[in-house]
Amino acid sequence: MIPSREEALALVHEYTESPSLRRHMYSVEAAMRAYARKYGEDEDRWGVTGLLHDFDYERFPNETQTPGADHPFHGVGILRERGVDEDILESILAHCDYSGVAATSLMSKTLRAVDELTGFIVAVALVRPTRLEGMKVKSVSKKMKDRAFAAAVSREEMTASCEALGEAMPEHIAFVIGAMQGVAAELGLDGAGA
Repeated sequence: MIPSREEALALVHEYTESPSLRRHMYSVEAAMRAYARKYGEDEDRWGVTGLLHDFDYERFPNETQTPGADHPFHGVGILRERGVDEDILESILAHCDYSGVAATSLMSKTLRAVDELTGFIVAVALVRPTRLEGMKVKSVSKKMKDRAFAAAVSREEMTASCEALGEAMPEHIAFVIGAMQGVAAELGLDGAGA
């Protein structure tokens, strides 16, 4: 079973209070939908996977990164009880290094490749007066080289997951920026009132 976007949004809203975490999930959803279109895959399946990948993170954080405990395992358990398809659950598990589940499917590799990058792009947008509007790859690439900027984001993980997907980093960055620009107003990054 693939949850509808409305069902997935209801879960996100039930389990996540943080507007920034909700916006992160919307960003990942937009990137996943765009890649599904590019690869000729099921846009709804991929979009819902992106939307739900962190829905349990706020309520069940896994600060010790213990396999089998809390995020993402708790959320996957909830989704499994609802009959959600195993490939969606596997992709959600595979987006965390510590889960013990390897990203082997195209969908799971894509989720890993867009997850950290969308967060990094948001960080770059927040220091730009026009936010996502007019953002170029060079703006993101320059910030990636600055280790003090968004220091918690692993450049190595972003690079490795992009390589595992088989995409070139500049094109990947441009593609994800484009996907996020399509939902910039929903993300609060359209530059209006900035």
